[in-house]
Amino acid sequence: MNYPKCRQKQRVTCAKKVQINQNLFRFFSLKSLSSLQLKANCFYLPVTCLLLIGLAACGGTSPIDSPSNEADSSPQESNLTFFDVTLEQADEVGRPVWKVRSKKAIYTKEKQLGQAENPVGELYQDGKPIYQIQAETADIVQDGQKLFLKGKIVATDPVNGIVLRGNELEWLPQEDLLIVRNQLNGTHKQLQAVAQEARVKTREQRIEFSGGVVAQSVDPQMQMRTEHLIWHIEEEKLISDRPIEIDRYNNNQITDRGKGDAAEVNLKTKIATIQKNAQLELVDPPTQIASESMTWDMSAETVKTNSPIKIVQRAENVTVTANQGEMKIQQKIVNLSGNVNAVGQRSQSLKSNQLTWYLDKKLLEAQGNIVYNQIDPPINFTGETAVGNLQTEDIIVKSGQSGGRVVTEIIPQDLGIRN
Repeated sequence: MNYPKCRQKQRVTCAKKVQINQNLFRFFSLKSLSSLQLKANCFYLPVTCLLLIGLAACGGTSPIDSPSNEADSSPQESNLTFFDVTLEQADEVGRPVWKVRSKKAIYTKEKQLGQAENPVGELYQDGKPIYQIQAETADIVQDGQKLFLKGKIVATDPVNGIVLRGNELEWLPQEDLLIVRNQLNGTHKQLQAVAQEARVKTREQRIEFSGGVVAQSVDPQMQMRTEHLIWHIEEEKLISDRPIEIDRYNNNQITDRGKGDAAEVNLKTKIATIQKNAQLELVDPPTQIASESMTWDMSAETVKTNSPIKIVQRAENVTVTANQGEMKIQQKIVNLSGNVNAVGQRSQSLKSNQLTWYLDKKLLEAQGNIVYNQIDPPINFTGETAVGNLQTEDIIVKSGQSGGRVVTEIIPQDLGIRN
């Protein structure tokens, strides 16, 4: 049996009429906790001396004086209180896996639990500190396999500068897993996040946020909302396999909003890849882009997709579909290719192989296999190129036939038609 090492300042107290015996020290023994140690500022005390101090502190009758007292005390909890303590847990080769220092620690025999007040300490991996911790209280299970903290937790990664705050912390050293839960708030120079829980895979340098996740990055300035978000710290990537919304800001004003069923954001390159029902909404001009997947480059301010794409320009009531496309957000220019079909409010349509759409100028430039249809009056033209405003039905179609160039200008019905 290994007993706590103490100096003269050590005090041991107990509740009145508590039965104290050697089992009370099992929590702090090397045998019961493999390598858990209790260090305190007190002198070496044999069990008999500790018993006398405990009985004197209780102020009651010794439980060994009468059988009745022993029977009365058995249903009550037996506590030991230590002051200025350090609790340590080591692995099988003697390297520390955690150290917790506290001004006061209590061991409860019946609950097989040790509790430290206002603890501070370190979590270790391969014998090296990886997180600094502090809390209001710390509960340590007797098997020594995990450390549990509760009450205003602060866990700090001194290398990466990550600070996790919550109301509960669990450290599972054998699984390389740190869990902070219950009103989690994480801060970093690159990212801030709130969620219900964060699971830190310390060896893999990965944090999984779950439950009402709201994450904000500084550069690019954006906010992400989802139920599950994985942060690969070294790679500077954020990955979500759940529905997600991403708002991009400029001078604290939303400029674009992307969403989809999954997404990956590279904070280093400032590129977001949105997958499965991807959508992007622009504020100016009010435009919606939809595709199965798209690449959103926030630095270059471009959106690109190799999948079928649909663009709706609400102000002009124009919808364009194509096999693939790219938009330059700042220039407000859209380039589309493959089965391009632009449709206006009155069902007038312009089909082509390629199309450049100048949103600011409300101008379309189309090339290859041009087919223009107009319902009222009914008109159908074909050619090789076309340019004009689809909404006003002012379109010029040019034909490149070898017999000579034919230029047809179509203007609104009330002005007539001229060739």
